[in-house]
Amino acid sequence: MNIQPIRSTKGLHAAFQRLELVFQADDGTPEADEMEILVTLIEAYEKEHFPIGPADPVKNNHAC
Repeated sequence: MNIQPIRSTKGLHAAFQRLELVFQADDGTPEADEMEILVTLIEAYEKEHFPIGPADPVKNNHAC
């Protein structure tokens, strides 16, 4: 397991590629631990670089 911080979109893509390989890992395995760490790192990176604000129900209401 070679986990590194995600510092760029290139690193984000690499983390997603590795996540695809370990996503179905059995609980209690090193791969399952790696999967949990990768998910945490990806979520933190996305929260910082691609924030999603609260929804505006008036702006998003397309029914007339």
